[in-house]
Amino acid sequence: MTLLFPLTLISMLVSAASAIAGEPRELTLAAYSVPKEAYERKIIPAFQRHWKQKTGQDVRIRSSYGASGAQARAIIGGFEADVAALSLEGDLDQISKAGLISHDWRAGAQKGVISASVVAFGVRKGNPKGIKVWEDLAKPGVEVLYPNPKTSGGAMWDVIAIYGAGLKLAELQAGAGKTADAATTEAFAAGLLKRIQKNVKVMDKSGRESVTTFERGVGDVIVTYENELIPRIKSNRPYEIIVPQETVWIENPVALVDRHVDRHKVRDLAEAFVAFLHGEEAQAAFAELGFRPVTQAASQAAAASLPRPARLFTIADLGGWDTISTKLFGPQGIWTTVVEDLARGK
Repeated sequence: MTLLFPLTLISMLVSAASAIAGEPRELTLAAYSVPKEAYERKIIPAFQRHWKQKTGQDVRIRSSYGASGAQARAIIGGFEADVAALSLEGDLDQISKAGLISHDWRAGAQKGVISASVVAFGVRKGNPKGIKVWEDLAKPGVEVLYPNPKTSGGAMWDVIAIYGAGLKLAELQAGAGKTADAATTEAFAAGLLKRIQKNVKVMDKSGRESVTTFERGVGDVIVTYENELIPRIKSNRPYEIIVPQETVWIENPVALVDRHVDRHKVRDLAEAFVAFLHGEEAQAAFAELGFRPVTQAASQAAAASLPRPARLFTIADLGGWDTISTKLFGPQGIWTTVVEDLARGK
């Protein structure tokens, strides 16, 4: 007589047998490229020790790093990552809309955010082009680097920083206590973005590739995450950081991918890893590599060395991700139009 068992039961029995046999459990992490060192050198080994001490089980974490948008598209396209740690919440939202993330990932600690930063300038040692403010990036003869927003979440942050800085600068020009005309303000911001984009020398696929291009000697200034520059300067690379007074507060989220963790029977492991990313040990690892931590204790410790820019703004200040994504990167978006106009010589 043939006995038929549900596949889920068979999977559970196999998983249990593997655990009894002492085989390592596996978790797949899809992360954007910038924090690779934090994960590989500090966080993943620390979590493996934590899990071993807690459960007696070994855990193997298979990690993949790439541009945030590309990682999101890969997960939607079939890459069975259990945890997605990406550059921007919009990428996690796309995975949610595809039905792969079914829980409210913003409901947890720090609303799902595990690290933060600001957009800054990296310049050559001695700052030979005298770059101090956003307008300096639009000067003739200044070569600018930032990646492509079509593939890179970091690039989206960079473009948002330029556009938002333009809004802030327009408000300053209007004068204290005065309300700048909305159309005039937006026109100024769009103009600043176009003048800077005209000087962009290379747009790589990811923030990490953009920094690598800069390290090869291409460009006078790179627009990137502050945390991309801090470790390099600490290791005596010939760069300097300039944090403009008008810049955007970057928040990097994480979520487990419900469909995949249930399929792989690793929900407990994925939940523990996500919780660990919010903990002090992981936050300290992010801070060591130049990120601005999001927990209160770690943030207070980092505040002295990473002061808050005077005119810092957030995505919420610009209307939220849906609004700003459409306004800048949609088919008729400001950045899209700027690139198309420049390609046509306008």
